[in-house]
Amino acid sequence: MSRTLKIILILLLFIGFFEAGLLSSYTIITSEAPDVKGLIDLQINTIGEIFSSENINSVLIKDPEQINITNKIDVAENLSRLAKVDGVTVDNFNVTTYSSSGDGMVINITTLGYSSPNTKSGQIILSGTPDYIITATALANKTNRGITVDTNTIKIISILKLHSGNK
Repeated sequence: MSRTLKIILILLLFIGFFEAGLLSSYTIITSEAPDVKGLIDLQINTIGEIFSSENINSVLIKDPEQINITNKIDVAENLSRLAKVDGVTVDNFNVTTYSSSGDGMVINITTLGYSSPNTKSGQIILSGTPDYIITATALANKTNRGITVDTNTIKIISILKLHSGNK
């Protein structure tokens, strides 16, 4: 027997045992004879809905929702500490989410980071240009005052070094 035929046979046996278990558990729970055609149609419809074009498109082509957070300073301090940078831009926080349902949500934070001041010949030179792009995720909660980020859940996803042509 070829290998592919064995795999197909195992899959058919698995599906057969699954269906037999489903029908017997339906009988035990409802104390009625199962409607075989109805149960199979229900399974096919459920699987069809999962792989429908509307559901796949809503997952693949969903634009993030821009949100405003109430504790930007706390988030900025925590991001600076976790990313090991001297500071981050609070004014240009880009906070987005894909799931705005419920009180809790996962948010994505993107901001610009600044490295420690450079010293040249004993002088400290402060630069007004950012050195890093920092991307992080965190959990946020809807409160009466707005959306508050739980600073204990901030996780750095990436820190990208920006290249400056004049250095």
